Amino acid sequence: MSEEEARIWNELGKITDPEIPALTLTEMKVIRSVRVNGKVTVVFSPTYVGCPATAQIMQEIRTCVAALGYREIAIETSFTPPWSTDMLDEDAREKLRMFGIAPPPDDASDIASALELAVHCPSCKSDQTTLESSFGSALCRQIFYCRSCRQSFERIKPI
Repeated sequence: MSEEEARIWNELGKITDPEIPALTLTEMKVIRSVRVNGKVTVVFSPTYVGCPATAQIMQEIRTCVAALGYREIAIETSFTPPWSTDMLDEDAREKLRMFGIAPPPDDASDIASALELAVHCPSCKSDQTTLESSFGSALCRQIFYCRSCRQSFERIKPI
């Protein structure tokens, strides 16, 4: 990786996800690559095809790169390989917990099975939780209720 590319990666690593502000775009693993060859090309993979934050994220990427002095900026969207919650590393999962959002299960390769696993409350760690709503404040979240600490919380859906 060139120094220029490293500098761009570093700055992109400061942009938080608009729907999950506990994580940056690089922690979410939605920035796939950065190339500098006369122009800057950033390859971006939305979390899913219908993600309503895609346009905002692309604008934030463009603004970030332009602030570094680049004028020619291309943002390519890629769904290959598709983004998955399995891409989140343990540090990202812990940041979600600290923010009050339960992370998705570690292995979401079988989504039906992943949705049936117990969800641990990010506040008290209890698994005495129940699904309140399949849809939370964003399409990628669900709302759960913890019977132990009596708190509602959101979980990132496994994808």
